[in-house]
Amino acid sequence: MTRRSVLQRSLAGCVALLYLGAAKSGAPEGETKPRVIGIQARKFSYTPNEITVSKGEHIILELTALDFVHGFNIPAFHVRSDIPPGKMTRVELHPTEAGRFTFLCDNFCGSGHEEMNGVLIVTP
Repeated sequence: MTRRSVLQRSLAGCVALLYLGAAKSGAPEGETKPRVIGIQARKFSYTPNEITVSKGEHIILELTALDFVHGFNIPAFHVRSDIPPGKMTRVELHPTEAGRFTFLCDNFCGSGHEEMNGVLIVTP
């Protein structure tokens, strides 16, 4: 075997390994990509204000505020974030128990603030 053919075979093997590695990159086997759920906050509501997910599902909430620095708080899961207007805030969540869990604005935003809430429904 010539030196050139050895180099060609080695190069072909490296390219094949790189190709296989690229094809397998991403989420580990058996793990799915997280579901992304968009939520808009404005005085005095979240849209949507009811979200249903499965227990153990990996989700990312993409929060945007339209008019004010709202808060986003799910006390049961110890999740809390500010939502500045004009910027997207991402919150990851992996609920491990089923039930109905309230989320709410915890930055006072005016006279309708007390009604600014929603529910995260986690199904078994």
